[in-house]
Amino acid sequence: MTVASDHSPKHGKRPNRLFKNVMAKLASIPMILTALVVFVGGTGWTVVYSFTGSRMLPRERWVGFDQYERLWDSDRWIISIKNLGIYGFFCMILTLVLGFALAACLDRKIRFESAFRTIFLYPFALSFVVTGLAWQWILNPDFGVQSVVRGWGFETFEFNPLNDPDTVLLGLLIAGLWQGTGLIMCIMLAGLRGIDEDIWKAARVDGIGTIKTYVVVIIPMMRPVFVTALVLIASSIIKLYDLVVAMTGGGPGLASEVPAKYVIEFMFRAQNLGQGFAASTMMLCSVVIILIPWAFLEFGGRKRG
Repeated sequence: MTVASDHSPKHGKRPNRLFKNVMAKLASIPMILTALVVFVGGTGWTVVYSFTGSRMLPRERWVGFDQYERLWDSDRWIISIKNLGIYGFFCMILTLVLGFALAACLDRKIRFESAFRTIFLYPFALSFVVTGLAWQWILNPDFGVQSVVRGWGFETFEFNPLNDPDTVLLGLLIAGLWQGTGLIMCIMLAGLRGIDEDIWKAARVDGIGTIKTYVVVIIPMMRPVFVTALVLIASSIIKLYDLVVAMTGGGPGLASEVPAKYVIEFMFRAQNLGQGFAASTMMLCSVVIILIPWAFLEFGGRKRG
C-alpha cells in the first residue's frame, strides 16, 4: 500500500503568471512606455489642442470646433483630400497588381531570379526625397524622357506631367509605383513560396489553367499576405509628403497638394498650430475609419470553437 507523500503540491496552487518570463517583460517596458507616452500621449495632446486657437505656441484658448469649420471651408484642404484620394486609389490597385504580377513571374523559377529581385527591390532602399529628385530629373522636359525621345527624331513628342495640373498626379504615381512595387513583390513572392506544391499538381491534374489557378485557388489562400500588403500601401499613401515636396512642392498651383503637406505648412510655416492640429486629427480619423471595419472583419468575424 503506497502512502501519499507529504510533499505533494496542494490542490489549486499554481505559479503566479505575473512572474513568468520576467526578463522579457522588463525588456518590453521601454517600448510600452514609448508607445504610451509618445504615440498615445502625443495623439491625445494633438486632438485636445485642435480645439484651441493656438498660433505659434500651444495655448489653452478654447475655440470649440472653429478650427474644423475653417478646415472644411478651406479650398486648399478640399483639393488636398481629392488629390490624395485619386493618387491613393490608383496607387493601391496598381501596386497590388504589379507587385503580384512580378512575384508570379519570379515564382516560375526564372533564370537570374536573385538579380531581378534585387533590381526590383532596390528603389525601396532609397528615401522618398531621393526618389522624388531622381524622377523630377527624369520627367524634366529639357533633359528627361521628352528630350531623349525628341532626340530620336520624334519632334512632336510631349511628356511633361509635372508642369501640367491635369497630369501632375500621374508623375507622382509613376515615382510612387517605382518606389513601392518592389517591396510588395517580395511580400507576394514570400506568400507564393509558402503555397504547397501539391496544390499546383492537383490543379494541373484537374486541367485548370495557370491564370485560373491563381485567381480561384492561390489568391484566396494568400488573403493574409494581401492584408499585410494593403496595410503597408495604405500607410505610405496617408503619409505622402516627401515625394510631393521633392517633385512638385505641391504645384503647379495646388494640383498636387496633399493633407500631410497642409499639416506641415500650417504648423511650421503659417504658425497656426490649431489649424495644423485639426488637419492632423482629421487624417487620424480617416485612418481609424479604415482600420475599424478591417479589424472587425479580420478578428471580430471569426467564430470561436
